[in-house]
Amino acid sequence: MEMNKERIGMEYWKKIIILLCSGWVSIWIYRSALSPVYPQISASLGGNVSDTALGSISSFYFLGYVIMQIPAGFLVDKIGKKKVLIPGFIFFALAAFIISQASTISMIYLGSFIAGIGCGSFYGSAYSLTSQNIPAEKKSFSTAIVNSGSAVGSGLGMILSSYLVVQLGLPWQIMMYISMAMTLVMLGAFSIVIRSNKDDVAFNQPKEKVEEKPKEAVSMKSLLSPAMLFTYILYFATCYAYYMTVTWLPNFLGTERGFQGAAIGFSSSLVAFASIPGALFFSRLADKYMDKKVRFIVILEILAAVMLLITVQSSTSTFLMIALIMYGFLGKLAVEPIIISWLGENAPQVGIGTTLGVFNFFGMMSSVIAPTLTGSISDATGSKVMGFYIAIVLLIAGSCLFLLSNLRKANSQL
Repeated sequence: MEMNKERIGMEYWKKIIILLCSGWVSIWIYRSALSPVYPQISASLGGNVSDTALGSISSFYFLGYVIMQIPAGFLVDKIGKKKVLIPGFIFFALAAFIISQASTISMIYLGSFIAGIGCGSFYGSAYSLTSQNIPAEKKSFSTAIVNSGSAVGSGLGMILSSYLVVQLGLPWQIMMYISMAMTLVMLGAFSIVIRSNKDDVAFNQPKEKVEEKPKEAVSMKSLLSPAMLFTYILYFATCYAYYMTVTWLPNFLGTERGFQGAAIGFSSSLVAFASIPGALFFSRLADKYMDKKVRFIVILEILAAVMLLITVQSSTSTFLMIALIMYGFLGKLAVEPIIISWLGENAPQVGIGTTLGVFNFFGMMSSVIAPTLTGSISDATGSKVMGFYIAIVLLIAGSCLFLLSNLRKANSQL
């Protein structure tokens, strides 16, 4: 009776959704906390730090994050989610402490790189947990709820950083102390809530079925097939636009559009908060019209590119704010659950952690490039507008390639 109750009960998968959503909140508060206070960081280091050097703070984080993706995915499949997540978040807490004590830009780079390594444990673990524990008919919508944690964290990070540091004048290191506290809370939650790999399998499948299932290896050929490669390119473009925007939008609004104080964080956070209803709405539609996911993906990507174009072309703050809200509603966090859902239907079915690791590795490479490249463009031209144009071109090109790939696949099946 007790076993039957555990199998039928929905409580565990609901806890997983809340836990993973909270995990993204803690990660994204850290990720978004530093960009609004780049001037304060520069001042604390002597005041002569270039935009390229400041942008590299994010690039070092994402370098560690990208490096960790494939190893973390492999380890998730081999030793289990819990044994990957907990050490990863210990590294994350250590990194926040290192940054809070930094007296040089190199020390901040080191902390950022370690933070990336630590947070790199999360993606494959999180979406392996959702894949194995959430009912199939609820997966797209549940993934959108999990993803919304990144939007909440991003918005909170920008608002808190702008308010506490820019407006109240507190030391920028306070955001690192907040990140450390949240990371320690998440470590406790992971320890209590997540079951061991063995228990997780027992929850989802009868024991005899697990024993009968032959062990297989993930084929490199299937992971790098043309259809998968075009999906990786699309995700690269999607992430490039988002992480360029998240990293440099606060600075862009403050230095090129005249926003001041808490208004910078509030305006930047609109992208994050607007993405929550967008993600929930479009994931519901994608679940309802499952055969039209490619159309949803391509249309959302193109519209997001248009919103970024309006953002940099706007001559008034009203149009700029509307464009930012619409970019959030239509952009990465809205389209990502649909891409992940499409990937689950079309990617190799063996070794889901490894598959997700490779997918996120290719997508997140853009996050290493975008912050530093945009900072370099700003140093060379005095403006970050060209960085937005590059993101727009990548979104359109990636969408077209993804669409052509799927049209070719559809035609070959006729």
